[in-house]
Amino acid sequence: MNVPLFSPADDPGPDFAALMRSLGIGSPVLSGTVPAGAGAQLPTSHATTVVAVRYRDGVVMAGDRRATMGNIISHRSIEKVFPADRHSGVAIAGAAGPAMEMVKLFQLQLEHYEKVEGSALSLEGKANQLAQMVRSHLPAAMQGLAVVPLFAGYDTARGAGRLFQYDMTGGRYEETNFATTGSGGMLASTVIKVGFADDMPRDTAVDLVIDALFRAADDDSATGGPDLVRGIYPTVATITAEGFTRVGESEVANRFAELTTRLRLANPVSAETTDDRGDR
Repeated sequence: MNVPLFSPADDPGPDFAALMRSLGIGSPVLSGTVPAGAGAQLPTSHATTVVAVRYRDGVVMAGDRRATMGNIISHRSIEKVFPADRHSGVAIAGAAGPAMEMVKLFQLQLEHYEKVEGSALSLEGKANQLAQMVRSHLPAAMQGLAVVPLFAGYDTARGAGRLFQYDMTGGRYEETNFATTGSGGMLASTVIKVGFADDMPRDTAVDLVIDALFRAADDDSATGGPDLVRGIYPTVATITAEGFTRVGESEVANRFAELTTRLRLANPVSAETTDDRGDR
């Protein structure tokens, strides 16, 4: 394979999307070009729900594992939380296929920038790059293939976790404490709003996002709760000065078990049975 050469005027620099366009390599995510009505005509899997919460050491991100196609569960163990680079992560909601392609291109963009420039892009710069990808995807979103991600990371310059929310037009909004998106996002947001506290330790933050996803799944059919039969649990990850780290599945399972135990103790089943009614 020959290395492409560009004149100074045509050099795409650290912009990976521009490099692909200059080489004639197309991508629906970057160009937003899809056949008219594709979203309505094609059976499309949709991924929900994802959350991000700031805590003492950084940010915790989490997402359920269910993807739906209308009223059908199309996937039970889809991944929705990914590392973008060492100190940042991205969580996806919306049309699953385009969302996964966007994540891969975003990861490549950050790696390409670092290789060309010799240093990593700032966290805010990464958030802006993702906003451009979402904006480029708007024509596809108008056809029913919307992608609405969350982006979060540890800002090494500020020494703190930061998180960003997007809309379908590429609007980028930095949130102070937490962000949610997806069909169960509003339900999860209510739980987090009630339980959030400044300077939370890591364990409290992990328990909070687990509780939020559990309660969202209780009322939103598109959000998957813990699957005890198959051993499938939501994905949870932390992003700190040490980098992006997945929370182990065994820990997530244990925390869900503790949550369900607390809920049973708080809402005990009545000891009375239907046979007792005749004695009243």
